[in-house]
Amino acid sequence: MFVITADQVDSRHRDDIAAATVSEVNDRWGSRLVLSVDRTAGDEIQLMPVDGSTMLEIALHLTRDGAWSVGCAIGDVVFPLPHNTREATGQAFVDARDAVEAAKKRDTRFALRGPGTDLEPLIDLVLLLRARRSAEGWELYDRLVGGMTQSEAATALGITPQAASKRARAASIRPELAATTALAALLDAVESTTLADDTTEVAE
Repeated sequence: MFVITADQVDSRHRDDIAAATVSEVNDRWGSRLVLSVDRTAGDEIQLMPVDGSTMLEIALHLTRDGAWSVGCAIGDVVFPLPHNTREATGQAFVDARDAVEAAKKRDTRFALRGPGTDLEPLIDLVLLLRARRSAEGWELYDRLVGGMTQSEAATALGITPQAASKRARAASIRPELAATTALAALLDAVESTTLADDTTEVAE
C-alpha cells in the first residue's frame, strides 16, 4: 500500500500551514484516500492514497511551492486498519518516515522508500522540470489539468492559441503529464507485487 509522510519546511520561521493543508488535501483527494489525512507530530501530516496516481499527484502538489518535505513509501501495513491514519502501523509507515527524513536533505524535497525506489530519480526529473516553470506556465498548467482544452485556457488567460501553445512548450506541460501517467502506472505495478503481504493481521 501507499503512505505519504510530509513535514513542513522551516516551520519555526514560517506560519503553521499543517491544519490548512490537512483540510485542503482531504477536500481535494478525500475520495481517493484509504484513510484521510491526519496531523501527527508537530507540523507533520500523514495519509494513505489509494493508488500510485493519487500518491504522485499529492506529492507533486505538496512539493510545488517548497513548503513541504515529502516522503513516500510502498509496502506492508497492518490490518485491520484503524479509523485514523496516525494510529496505523506497518513497514510502509516506517519507510515513509525514513523517506521524509531523507527528503529534508534532497534538493527536490522528495524521497521514495520501499519497493520501487528505482523510480525516485525519475520522479526527481519531473520535480526539477516543475521547479523551472514560470508563473505564466503554471497559469496554463492549472487550467489544463483542471479540464480545459488549450484553446479554452487561452481564452481564459486572454492570450492567443499560438501564445498558449508556445507557453505550453516552454513549460514542458505535455511531457510532464505523459511522464506522470507512466510513473503512476509503474508505481501501481510495484504496489501490486506487495499486495499479498499488505494483509498482515494483528495477532490476537
